[in-house]
Amino acid sequence: MSDRTTNTADGDAGGRAAADRGRAMTGVADAVRRARDTLVGLSHSLHAEPETAMREYKSAAKIAAVLDGAGFSVTPAAGGLPTALVGTYGTGDLVVALCAEYDALPGIGHACGHNVNGAAAVGAALALAAVADTVGITVELVGTPAEEDIGGKALLLEAGVFDGVAAAMMVHAAPEDSVGASSLAVGAWDVTFHGRPAHAALAPWEGVNALDAMTLAHTAVGLLRQQLPPGTLVHDIVLEAGHAVNVIPELARGRYELRARTTEDLDRARERVRACLEAGALATGAELELTSHGRDFADLRQDPFLTAAYVRAARALGREPVPRHGEVMASTDMGNVSHAVPSLHPTIGYDTGGALQHTEPFARHGTSPGADQAVVDGATALARVGVELATDPVARRRFLDLVGERTAGGAPGDRS
Repeated sequence: MSDRTTNTADGDAGGRAAADRGRAMTGVADAVRRARDTLVGLSHSLHAEPETAMREYKSAAKIAAVLDGAGFSVTPAAGGLPTALVGTYGTGDLVVALCAEYDALPGIGHACGHNVNGAAAVGAALALAAVADTVGITVELVGTPAEEDIGGKALLLEAGVFDGVAAAMMVHAAPEDSVGASSLAVGAWDVTFHGRPAHAALAPWEGVNALDAMTLAHTAVGLLRQQLPPGTLVHDIVLEAGHAVNVIPELARGRYELRARTTEDLDRARERVRACLEAGALATGAELELTSHGRDFADLRQDPFLTAAYVRAARALGREPVPRHGEVMASTDMGNVSHAVPSLHPTIGYDTGGALQHTEPFARHGTSPGADQAVVDGATALARVGVELATDPVARRRFLDLVGERTAGGAPGDRS
């Protein structure tokens, strides 16, 4: 008799939990529908006034205004970054963070679709706020500047902004819907060779040619590429190398960027490239100065539960994300967050006429009807994932336990 009573009670509890989840799923969808004009307007406004890394003052203010109007508590300049922000709503023990990107690319505006990314994250935050008390969560909208440059998310992670977060999520604009991909780890150096000037015709032997040092380094790296493992890439540009043709260049400046499948592979490649740069200095007598440009981006590790929940959410909206498990995207500072916090970073697709990210044609499609629908669907799908996490007792406990382990003494990045 007692077993039957227990089973009945468990069944009733399960039924109530399913009903609560269903009501919350309806609630987030309704909230996104109500906010549609606001979200699309935000996406278009960000697109119309593109701002590059660490200059996103107007973009951050626009997002803050939407959050403030929805009752969020907004902290500007989060983590000491002037164009970052955190908007908070709710008091639940499960903290769900939506990462909003909004920086553009120099010269070509929102050619990576961050206007779509940012507006979708804001929409998901508004939707989850509508059910925060029902499902027991705290919603955080984390405004993350400079993804295209120095890595705002990495800096915010170091500043402790993600310390109490149980799950961090975002969607990224793309020509297709996809889930599960990783990304390449990336790091960059600002490279300067210091030489000595001399008259190029009267006494060139008295000079130390910084351009020669840069040229030799570039050539050495070109030869190195044959010995680099698959997925390891090196890109470089020369920013300055003399100002008068009849003067031996005393200064040459450039930037080197390295990408690899993992942070460990990145570290190994860095040592090989450093040797090439040092060789340029050794051969010419120039002095080499290396300065890290921003933070390294770690490889992206996506949480299986969040990914599976996103697939269900996307399918409920009529989308069919392409599984990209084992494949790599370019690079993202969301990788740093994913090494510390369970994370989700799918792509949300719309027609771009065949154009890929980081091109002017891709930017032109950023306010198309398809892009607008991506904002709405991305917001709804992320919010549905948040609801599923909050209402799945096993997953909720696991994610909360991970927060406890991390805050009990582990540093960001300790999660394997």
